[in-house]
Amino acid sequence: MPESGHYGGYGTLRPDGGPADGPSPADGPADALAAAGGDPALGTVAELTRLLFDGEDRERGHGMWRDLISKDVFRHRPGLAAEERVALSYELLRLVNDTAGDAERLADDPRLLAALHEWAAIVDGGGGLCTVASIHYNLFLGSLLDHGGATGRDLSDFTSLRRTGTFLCTELDHGNDASALETTAEPDPVTGGFVLHTPHEGAQKFMPNTSLTGGPKSAVVAARLIVEGQDEGVFLFLTPLSDENGLLPGVRVRRLPLRTGAPVDHCLTAFDRVPLPRSALLESEHGRLDADGRLHSSLGNRRKRFLRSIGRVTMGKLCMSGAAVGATRAALALAVRHGDLRQVSGPRAGERIPVNAHRPHHGRLLKGVATGYAMTFLHRSALARWAAEHAGPDTGRRAEAERLVAIAKGWITWQARDIAVECRERCGAQGLFAANGLSEFPHYIEGTITAEGDNLVIWVKAAAEMLFEHQPDRRDPEPPGEVERLADPRHLLGLLARAEAVWQDRARTALRRGPSGDPVERWNGASSAALEMVSVHARLRAAEAFLDAAAAARRPEARALLERLCLLFLLEQVGGHTGDLLADGHLSADQVRALPGFLDDVVRDLAPRMTDLVDAFDLPAAYLDAIPLTASGQTRLTDHLTSEEAADWASER
Repeated sequence: MPESGHYGGYGTLRPDGGPADGPSPADGPADALAAAGGDPALGTVAELTRLLFDGEDRERGHGMWRDLISKDVFRHRPGLAAEERVALSYELLRLVNDTAGDAERLADDPRLLAALHEWAAIVDGGGGLCTVASIHYNLFLGSLLDHGGATGRDLSDFTSLRRTGTFLCTELDHGNDASALETTAEPDPVTGGFVLHTPHEGAQKFMPNTSLTGGPKSAVVAARLIVEGQDEGVFLFLTPLSDENGLLPGVRVRRLPLRTGAPVDHCLTAFDRVPLPRSALLESEHGRLDADGRLHSSLGNRRKRFLRSIGRVTMGKLCMSGAAVGATRAALALAVRHGDLRQVSGPRAGERIPVNAHRPHHGRLLKGVATGYAMTFLHRSALARWAAEHAGPDTGRRAEAERLVAIAKGWITWQARDIAVECRERCGAQGLFAANGLSEFPHYIEGTITAEGDNLVIWVKAAAEMLFEHQPDRRDPEPPGEVERLADPRHLLGLLARAEAVWQDRARTALRRGPSGDPVERWNGASSAALEMVSVHARLRAAEAFLDAAAAARRPEARALLERLCLLFLLEQVGGHTGDLLADGHLSADQVRALPGFLDDVVRDLAPRMTDLVDAFDLPAAYLDAIPLTASGQTRLTDHLTSEEAADWASER
């Protein structure tokens, strides 16, 4: 094993992030920066922030939302009843609309829309705000725009929020198989329009925010177009639901119980032969009705028409990933800052030291920080890929970009849940109080795991596609080499690629061995290995994006710090596959034995930089100062508590 604290060519990081043989911090920050070849006005933390938040596009994409959540209206409000919290979500939505200025631009700008979710998710009421904003701007207004809504259709009621938009697709009996939904829309020969109808209880739309809370609403409703008894597939229909006087005739809405994590007015919604005008049908190349009522479509089957109709769900996955990434960064920042402030007994009598001094405490957080960076860079990569492919002509790469979005969403939101739970636990009993900003993150993240495609289902689809369409790295194995190769992130990246190939081979073998007459059982036999292939692929793509970000750093010390953090991430990921890598000759027995020590040494070297790493998340001071966990005595927890909560807090103390 290498000498403690040294890893190949990377050297040892100083506390300021530079290599051991670089300029000394004693030279002063400006001199050290100048000697390193960087801008004296730009610190390492600022450079990390630049890389995390889209570089020179940071202010355009993230600045307005960061400023917005600094306002007092987003601070914790103790004692709000459930219905008041739901109403607050719509009040905050109006602030977002005022801030955006141009609602159509927001709906049509993937980066701006995803950034909104990153910042909104972290504040009080943010779970509800993210939900209603994602529905209104992406699913509702975005669907209208994607179907030619900007031409020939007045959108001003929706862009001004005189009417809030919602999206009705999932039904009580049809969730992940929404393509089989049963709500119908039939042409009305008398009016020339359509009749929208819910044929039975199981076809009620499940969970849309269709109540009267938030003011008048309209919906984009997914319904099966039936023309002269012929099922033409699922299309979207613009449907007014309510006005200032209440629900419109034929629209039935029943409130569902309040769910945890996002205070939103979820409902069951049904239609009793509701008349719609001809203009209600959202048409594009995937389907148009001519004057004689005949359907013309560029797509050959009903399933493709359905997927085209609900194409905004892909952008929704990016929004859910963005919300989970934002919540993860906030949770880590709060837990790390609390660990710096929280004093515990030291090894000497009367000595007090921060709880972050202890490896069992800071090691878990630091691994979460490494994963949080990987999640952020993967999200940026998937978002950039989707934005480029979605905006341009369909070159055949769009499906691959869409698959990356789905894989990233599954991995990011699952990691977010684990990290949020860990951060809450590291803050002890105080992390349980809503005023401290942590307790609601895991509940809200649960919603992102299910929304816009249940994670497991979208990964199963990705696994089936990747089983034969994707080609992992299958180069001949290199000799494992010296133990010190474990210090090279690029080498570890190659090892992770080999692990991906192993799991693909297992899945293919299992599929071939399955019973030929039973496709379900054949897939059942291959699915476990195929899903592990997807999991490794997600981590591999995250690590690639991580190293690409490090390579883009302008300051050597920022690059070294990011590479070391990525090394920590990769050592964790490779550690789960050492058996296969050893068996196939990619790792030596000495390397397998040495890996835990390498990992622990990297944790030790990065621990002094943990606060800098979360400072780069750029959370507003107004947000941090209002949270007792991080306010260093400026704000007391009891300032935020109801009398009942204060009594509970006192008993915990």
